[in-house]
Amino acid sequence: MKNLSFAAFVFSALLVSCSKKEPADLYPADSQKANYDTTAIDSFSNGATSIDVVRQIRMSSQKYQDSVKEALKLQEQEKKLKEELEKENKNKAQEEKKAEEKNKPKTPEIPSAGETKAEQ
Repeated sequence: MKNLSFAAFVFSALLVSCSKKEPADLYPADSQKANYDTTAIDSFSNGATSIDVVRQIRMSSQKYQDSVKEALKLQEQEKKLKEELEKENKNKAQEEKKAEEKNKPKTPEIPSAGETKAEQ
């Protein structure tokens, strides 16, 4: 009798543990849905923005356009300053040449030692 009650207990435990159970529905139909997008977007999925498109968007922004204009203005100003400096340097060089020519004493030509007065 002890063996029979023990066997019945083991048999009932096996039936309960090995019975086919329905899997729990992980996403029931009446569950609340999120009101935001929860899918991850990588570089190959739909809706992903390529690097080139982002670059074009940034380049077309007003801030970028303003910075480009400022850079061009600075380059033009530097170019003008360099031209003015070159003109000033040329003028100074010409003035120095004129001053040297005025200050240069006119010396008569002295014949070299190998020349005689007859050859002149």
